Amino acid sequence: MSIPNEKYKSLSAAEFFKNYPELTGFSNPARALYQTIRELVENSLDATDVHGILPTIKISINKVMDNDDIYLVSVEDNGIGIPPNNVPAAFAKVLYSSKYALRQTRGMYGLGIKAAVLYSQMYTGQPVEVVSAPLNSSRVYFFKLQIDISQNEPVIITKGSAPNRNTWHGTLVKINILGDWGKSKQRIFEYIKRTAIITPYAEFFYRDAENHLYVFRRLTNKMPLPPKTVKPHPYGVDIELLKELIREKEESVVLNLLRENFQGIGEVTAKEVLERAGIGINKKNKNLTQEEIKKLADVLRTYEKFRPPSSDALSSIGEELIKIGLKETLNAEFVEAVSRSPKVYSGHPFIVEAGVAYGGKIELSDEPQLLRYANKIPLLYDEKSDVTWKVVSEIDWKRYGVEFPAPLVIMVHVCSTKIPYKSTGKESISDVIEIEKEIKNAVSQVARKLKDYLTQLKKREEAKKRLLNFLKYSSEVANSLAYIKTNGDEKKIKDEENKLRRQLIEIIKTRLGAKEEIDEVVKKLEVVIG
Repeated sequence: MSIPNEKYKSLSAAEFFKNYPELTGFSNPARALYQTIRELVENSLDATDVHGILPTIKISINKVMDNDDIYLVSVEDNGIGIPPNNVPAAFAKVLYSSKYALRQTRGMYGLGIKAAVLYSQMYTGQPVEVVSAPLNSSRVYFFKLQIDISQNEPVIITKGSAPNRNTWHGTLVKINILGDWGKSKQRIFEYIKRTAIITPYAEFFYRDAENHLYVFRRLTNKMPLPPKTVKPHPYGVDIELLKELIREKEESVVLNLLRENFQGIGEVTAKEVLERAGIGINKKNKNLTQEEIKKLADVLRTYEKFRPPSSDALSSIGEELIKIGLKETLNAEFVEAVSRSPKVYSGHPFIVEAGVAYGGKIELSDEPQLLRYANKIPLLYDEKSDVTWKVVSEIDWKRYGVEFPAPLVIMVHVCSTKIPYKSTGKESISDVIEIEKEIKNAVSQVARKLKDYLTQLKKREEAKKRLLNFLKYSSEVANSLAYIKTNGDEKKIKDEENKLRRQLIEIIKTRLGAKEEIDEVVKKLEVVIG
């Protein structure tokens, strides 16, 4: 029997993701158009609010004249811009990014816009156009780029620069995408609307493929504190991370390796960790054996005296901004929010925030309308596979006074240095026990606030009904009492009747409570009651 002559080859990162675009969310034309908008908007927001700049994002989608299936997507921001020497790799080299740091960011894989460029090359053959002006730059730089797929390297079609006469700073990206506008337009609009909800300090100008202009105005100038880059926490260490640190500082000793590269490890703690691992404090990093590295990683993950990971790397929204976004964007009658204290899973800090919006112009629905977010990113696909949906769908909403159909929106935001997404498409969060528990606590907390509101609302409605019943008879009672008090004197009886009627209403208000609501009813009926 002859041995088959199998052929082996390696793939570049660009070639791999070109072959499997569904892994990055580019599974079909409708999804591709949506995903392109999403990646560009997220990059723009990271280039602005992370650096303390109030974001102004301009988005447009235009049909390409000679082909109705090709759309020119354009997104412009007022961010810090990109240095010209970094532009080619930032847009045309897969797994190249400024976000490979231990802090909360919207993007994290170094795929994003490069996946869109790959998809564009596959179906339109057109380069991506990038215009960038770094902060305080005297020049504006422009590029046309493609990806050398076999080498995973940028190909510069054209480049140039011009004087920055308007002192503009930011980035403008234009890219041609094979899309399905009919199937994606509602989801794209919803994505921008939901982004506006969670970033009420931003403003968005969106012109769609049908030339409709939508403006989401900035609602506040208050911004969340930006995340800070931090060192890794020892609970999240693994063997390969240790090897990488060792390669960077081979001549240093292992004591300094721990002190200089991890959160919460001082000299005393480092010595105790090394003692447990059976490693001398002055041993050089390059002389550590494979077994010693494995033992050190095990001790770091299980040492019980480490402080929890720092939450400095996180940037939560905060209760005030959540309430502003929900109330103004949804035109809700009642809003509440909670921002939980930081927690930890697998050495990574995370914060769960939740908001509730009820009534007003919110449409009736047979189940809660769920707004899911991760690191300030709206998640629109794969809702039923997300841990957030699992939590919200298992809640008995009758316990909180909600009877469906109801005008109810629940918002949940999870932020972390490492969101446990189920796929590189970044649309659903995995069932991590610690995160699931925090989501449940956060949603229950805002649900209790909703219950208090609905209880008070019900009491006010009942008070109004009882007031109306009393008012039906107040005129007769006041007239009878006035007749008795004035001994039937017709000259005095009318004035006395009006006086007694007012006294009766004040007694009713005191007995029933909800004085503001009763005053409202009385005002509407003052013609009847004199």
